[in-house]
Amino acid sequence: MAAARWSPAAFLALLLLLLPFAPSPARAATPGKSPSSSSTAVFQLQGAVYPIGHYHVTMNIGGPAKPYFLDVDTGSDLSWLQCDAPCQSCNKVPHPWYKPTKNKIVPCAASLCTSLSPNKKCAVPQQCDYQIKYTDKATSLGVLIADNFTLSLRNSSTVRVNLTFGCGYDQQVGKNGAVQAATDGLLALGKGSVSLLSQLKQQGVTKNVLGHCFSTNGGGFLFFGDDIVPTSRVTWVPMARTTSGNYYSPGSGTLYFDRRPLRVKPMEVVFDSGSTYTYFAAQPYQATVSALRAGLSKSLKEVSDVSLPLCWKGQKVFKSVSEVKNDFKSLFLSFGKNSVMEIPPENYLIVTKYGNVCLGILDGTAAKQTFNIIGDITMQDQMIIYDNEKGQLGWIRGSCSRSSKSIMSNFP
Repeated sequence: MAAARWSPAAFLALLLLLLPFAPSPARAATPGKSPSSSSTAVFQLQGAVYPIGHYHVTMNIGGPAKPYFLDVDTGSDLSWLQCDAPCQSCNKVPHPWYKPTKNKIVPCAASLCTSLSPNKKCAVPQQCDYQIKYTDKATSLGVLIADNFTLSLRNSSTVRVNLTFGCGYDQQVGKNGAVQAATDGLLALGKGSVSLLSQLKQQGVTKNVLGHCFSTNGGGFLFFGDDIVPTSRVTWVPMARTTSGNYYSPGSGTLYFDRRPLRVKPMEVVFDSGSTYTYFAAQPYQATVSALRAGLSKSLKEVSDVSLPLCWKGQKVFKSVSEVKNDFKSLFLSFGKNSVMEIPPENYLIVTKYGNVCLGILDGTAAKQTFNIIGDITMQDQMIIYDNEKGQLGWIRGSCSRSSKSIMSNFP
């Protein structure tokens, strides 16, 4: 959903760096071709939950290809770049604004335009206008365009594929140019047909499978395709329909603290890499806070910290979560028999620059969320797999702070 990412008050971003391209010429993708199981693209990530607040990837777009930093968001469908079309309200970004040409504009009658807005009337038939509203009231307004993305695959080939995305010329995140953005735009990897992942599948480049691994030490990796998905030890659950949108959801989970049920109603859960922190609805949030407070050592005192709403200070200044994690207990979300996600203290705490430890699970009612969001903090040091081919979500714990070449050895 990327709500916090583009808010002027709490802008957070994550960087993903594209793996070096092979020197061989890029081949064009063949629409409709069935993707090979070995057609997988792997990208290195940059960023962290705190203090950066995001992970991003470098995508090479256009001809000649130019690099753009894109915030990775599994909670939305339309990717977009800040765009000089001309720009009406854009941020300062790491690279020059993308400048489209008329021959790249997608017409209103195009199928992806129709799927994005099924009941849309074409005010201008030659172009497909869009407007996206995020949960923090930020918006992106623009037109759809199609341009080449150059991707390096694990089989050592390079592919050039024409993909549709948004050319955002009006971003409502502050006065024009006043907000410095850490990324050039958004990489949307949701379930919709306009998602880049769905387009890669339709054009025969990769299967409709993605995964990411965010390191608690910063960085990590992202992949499209299924040939590095572990063959064992993965916890799999069927994707479930949500009442609040077409999100990636493992369904309703039962919440436990220190292996004891918190006696709250089953929680509708979604996985969203566009959210830095995890959000619980009112009842599970209050139950979690009460359980934490009841079990804490008297050496920890609640303290005000501008970083997050609920923080504690110790008898000394903390430098890392490892120094204080033994004072906290694990949470667990059970989605059925043998389908449990453990949330250890490392996956819900941060240590701020002030030396306090803070709870990275927030009250979703403040953001008017009716469901529960598993954000980046809780997905750290796990490979999270979104398998749209088989309709399932998976996770497996392991180190994410290593090169992509060692992925298979770390997740057997």
